[in-house]
Amino acid sequence: MNHIHLNLKRFDILKQYGGVNDLSHPDEWGTTIVKAVCDRLDSLKSVYPDVEFTIYFPEAHIISAASALEDEELFHLGCQSVYRADTAIDGNFGAFTSHRTANSMRQLGVRATIIGHLEERLDKKGILSQAGITDFSSVNCILREEILAAQEAGLKVLYCIGETLEERENWQEVLKTQLQLGLEQVDLENIVIAYEPVWAIGPGKTPPTSSQVEEVVSYIKTLYPTLDVIYGGGLKLDNAGSLAKIPNLDGGLIALTRFTGDIGFYPDEYVAIADLFLKER
Repeated sequence: MNHIHLNLKRFDILKQYGGVNDLSHPDEWGTTIVKAVCDRLDSLKSVYPDVEFTIYFPEAHIISAASALEDEELFHLGCQSVYRADTAIDGNFGAFTSHRTANSMRQLGVRATIIGHLEERLDKKGILSQAGITDFSSVNCILREEILAAQEAGLKVLYCIGETLEERENWQEVLKTQLQLGLEQVDLENIVIAYEPVWAIGPGKTPPTSSQVEEVVSYIKTLYPTLDVIYGGGLKLDNAGSLAKIPNLDGGLIALTRFTGDIGFYPDEYVAIADLFLKER
């Protein structure tokens, strides 16, 4: 199965506050996006039925997005990570101030979550650094607890892994550690892996070649042959066609759809990227 994931990050913030939102006022942002993509995705799925779409919204927009989504099979509504503990009958009743738990998201209509995104990993590494800790392998153990909490609530998980420029020379060991620690004791049935080449993400950086991506995907599948693997470094119009030709790649993660000029997320371009990738499969 092909997987097209979309991470909306904090694209809801208006430009006057330093954001990239040019679509609508924030109180209508989730509804605007759902209405803008539903008809287009319905047309795509009629041509490419073997594809699973997932859109990860910032938490504030999940209720409006869920209310606007009339067909829950068209795409999965996702949230951006979950806390590593949750409510339980005869257990914690909800004392999770400031945390987004998997149960709280599931009851709002969320069906999937993204865990281990490079921005989440950097945040956790930063906290450990403040405590004087330099061994960041424990980040993967924390992410594993998040995955287990998500699965306990019935959520699918997109688990992101990737190496920094400093780790590039030993990328195989880095990815192996992230996978083994992050997926220990995890049910692999509803897990998809996203490879994020952190060393290649950002303005002015050189993206990996198709052969480099294929090498990494093949390596991941030697370790976990049952798992689907997508490219998480940013699926876009510039690379969707070439990445689609990698036989063992199962999809991609889209974020920004316009990288120059009036940068940001635009529904028409999102659908165009997905269409190009699926057309070349």
